[in-house]
Amino acid sequence: MVGTARITAALLVIVAALLLALAPVHATTIAPPLLAYGARVAGDDTRTRIVVEFEKKPDFSVHYVGNPERVIVDLPATAFGFPAEDLGARGLFKDIRYGTMDETSARIVLTATKPVKLVLAEVQENDNGSYRLVLDAEMTSKEVFANLVRTQDWSTPSAETPDPLVSSQGDSVFTVAVDAGHGGIDAGATGIGTKTPEKTITLAFAKILAERLNKLPGTKAFLTRDDDTFLSLSERVTRARQGHADLFISLHADTLNQRDIRGATVYTLSDKASDRMAENLAARENLSDQLAGFSIESGPPEVADILLDLARRETQAFSSALASHVVESFEGQVALINNPHRYASFQVLRAPDIPSVLLELGFLSNPDDEKLLLDDSWRIKVTDRIVDAVRRYRERAVANGG
Repeated sequence: MVGTARITAALLVIVAALLLALAPVHATTIAPPLLAYGARVAGDDTRTRIVVEFEKKPDFSVHYVGNPERVIVDLPATAFGFPAEDLGARGLFKDIRYGTMDETSARIVLTATKPVKLVLAEVQENDNGSYRLVLDAEMTSKEVFANLVRTQDWSTPSAETPDPLVSSQGDSVFTVAVDAGHGGIDAGATGIGTKTPEKTITLAFAKILAERLNKLPGTKAFLTRDDDTFLSLSERVTRARQGHADLFISLHADTLNQRDIRGATVYTLSDKASDRMAENLAARENLSDQLAGFSIESGPPEVADILLDLARRETQAFSSALASHVVESFEGQVALINNPHRYASFQVLRAPDIPSVLLELGFLSNPDDEKLLLDDSWRIKVTDRIVDAVRRYRERAVANGG
């Protein structure tokens, strides 16, 4: 009897312990969901920002999924209390979906139009004590996206992976982005005699220029496009920024109604054009995107910094210095138009942190210029003068502590 009593008592203790262990589970109430009360999307085909407003601070994690390329944002239980159109597809994302996963989690799924990478993903506090989740997406290469998918850890909040597109040469290397104007569906101007498209001429020049710049000690040059591919204007700027370019040189060879006008021209950015010709030329160049169905859209002021930013004053000053060096190198060697340094509102020059110039090598509407633009020896001569300008620009920048 004593043995049986002891066994019974032991069993009762075990049962009581189990009941105590199970009781909190049954008694626990699921925390109320977070309230997401606002959202907005802004951007273009190269950079897009998504902002979601929360009543309280949300925890989140980000992951990448391929086929098709998607960015997944996992959240705690969330009640989405804003109109669906506020988080509508735009810019780099062709589809944006969000909703509840289960009682404790929710998810936002961003389906991209091309490989993307989040360059910023953070929660920021608002002045009124609420919070906003900010996601800045930027186009990237297929290789970079595949590496993000391959190396991520789903068990912990995802960390940023270094982008192979970014130069790892260090500050001692002076990097130049060489941009061959037009390409693909956008042929640009056409030669008056040979009917050679501008896109072919600019690519040939760009390859020679990059090759010769790479022979300059301490200098590395790369092409924004190395084949007959269409790039939107903002894609060109983004590729230059991803490559950590110290200079951006865009090459063109346009046409004018006045066939007697010839010679090279160097353009820098300004909201107000220096003259009617510069204004008209910028307007034509800025229409490039429309040929492939792209358009430049502006968004709310708080996301303007991720669009085509206005160049800052310091960058504009450096751009003007580069233009002056190009003009000086060309003088007496390469024919220049009258008043060769001009300025206008070129979208392709709007990198806020990269001194940039657009160089009209000559005019395909002038028979003499067209002949030279197709001459290999003249191309080498001109590219050597540009290399000389870059060398002197860099030396001056170093001397001034830049």
